[in-house]
Amino acid sequence: MNWTEWSIFFIIIQIIHGLGTWKLYIKAGRSAWEAFIPVYNAVILMKIITRPWWWVILIFLPIVNLIMIPAVWVETARAFGKDSKLDALICILSLGFYLYYLNYIEDVKFIENRQLKPKTSTGEWITSILFAIVAATIVHTYFFQPFVIPSSSLEKSLLVGDFLVVSKIHYGARAPMTTVAAPMVHDTIPKLGIKSYLYDDNFEKRNTSWKNKLQLPYFRLPGFESVERNDYVVFGQPADTLRDMNEFTPDRNYYKPIDKKTNLVKRCVAIPGDTLEIKEGYVYINGKKNVLPDRAQLQFSYNVKLKNPINSQADVNRILKILDRADIDDGIGQLPSGEYRINAASDKAIAAFKNHPEVLSVERNIQEKGQYGGVFPRDPNYSWNIDFFGPLYIPKAGETVDLTVENLPLYDRLIQEYEGHKVFARGNEVVLDGKVVNSYTFEKDYYWMMGDNRHNSVDARAWGFVPFDHIIGKPVFIWMSIDGLMDDDRPIKFRWDRVFTTVNGKGERVSYLIPFLVVVFGLTFFNRWRKKKKLEKKNK
Repeated sequence: MNWTEWSIFFIIIQIIHGLGTWKLYIKAGRSAWEAFIPVYNAVILMKIITRPWWWVILIFLPIVNLIMIPAVWVETARAFGKDSKLDALICILSLGFYLYYLNYIEDVKFIENRQLKPKTSTGEWITSILFAIVAATIVHTYFFQPFVIPSSSLEKSLLVGDFLVVSKIHYGARAPMTTVAAPMVHDTIPKLGIKSYLYDDNFEKRNTSWKNKLQLPYFRLPGFESVERNDYVVFGQPADTLRDMNEFTPDRNYYKPIDKKTNLVKRCVAIPGDTLEIKEGYVYINGKKNVLPDRAQLQFSYNVKLKNPINSQADVNRILKILDRADIDDGIGQLPSGEYRINAASDKAIAAFKNHPEVLSVERNIQEKGQYGGVFPRDPNYSWNIDFFGPLYIPKAGETVDLTVENLPLYDRLIQEYEGHKVFARGNEVVLDGKVVNSYTFEKDYYWMMGDNRHNSVDARAWGFVPFDHIIGKPVFIWMSIDGLMDDDRPIKFRWDRVFTTVNGKGERVSYLIPFLVVVFGLTFFNRWRKKKKLEKKNK
């Protein structure tokens, strides 16, 4: 639904509300017309049910309002003497239309100065849980969201099993687009394995990009900084509406709203307006080699020759010790040549590894320039691979580029999928929305996201550009780190040196766990001392 459709829907809801409550407004000492004025009627209703004005904000927040609106229905019935459990149940099951019965049929009386506290401990318990969910949902949606590193694409920089706090206020919080969904749950409800949001059961049969009719248009609150080069960014996987995200095949088999796509974390290596090129695995931006922060460690795969063969896990552990690694992704593989393939190692580790007496030779595993590697845009006319890629212009909103049959594969999905235009090649011409064109002006900003583990990362080299509307937030803090979390074959081990450390920054990581615990215990004991002093003063 677009903003016009939502405006019409909103007006209809206001009319339904007014028709169902105007007599109740009169019985509460207000005027009938006050039940029909949008937003104002909600402010007056809060006064009638003796609830704070900021409830009005909560009933208009997506997802949160799924809890708050039923709560307002129940509170309205209670304000007119209908405060039994059965009344509350009927209110909720009738979707608020129980108020029509109270408005037109039952002769109810307004109760002034009613007791707001639930009559039973069960009611108090339920109320506390609901408002805890509301508070947590607001924080999760508009301020900070937890995220766990699931893969090794940023290995050595961010580790598998790092639990991150992701700030949504840095780049501006994105308002929920999916209006009917479980709070604080992403794509699927844990344990149940069912979708956490309302969707169409028949979309797979139609094989179309069906859109939820109750989807809100994209809207983002202002942030206090822009995405910069080398920022870690959490975003929705652009290819997470395709049959195969890794191969990026264009035929669909299901649709996901933007805010329900799989969350990923990568490093933003190029921003709108940049020209990106990859040479021997290293990124060059606008002709200059990209310099990463000092905490970052690029990793590549290597072919090595050893004096002694690897025959057991003990041999693998020996190599790991030499490399100063706790693990190696997918192990150490033996090549037909008799060499071994180390899938991920940093330049620092390899520099020390080369000088070890057990190592005969080390060679980085680099694909040849000009060899087609099946990467974005997956067109044989672009003989790019993961190590030699580009040059490629990263689109910027408002910028115009020449659009030709030759470069259309770079931007056709962007133009069609993310900006909503129909474009195709016809002979030597490019047809956009039914007209032959030779240029295109981009409507959105796009970014290029990559992993530091360059040979073990499914990133923008596989699925291309990331639109700004897919960006969720910026990781700022590691609050917990568990080694072996994603590997059933390895024991669980806490990485205490990473707990309560900042994601960004210079130099070695410093854990703030002890200072945090000192502050928590200090505040706890101070609060107890203050209460004790107040009690002593009261008893004197």
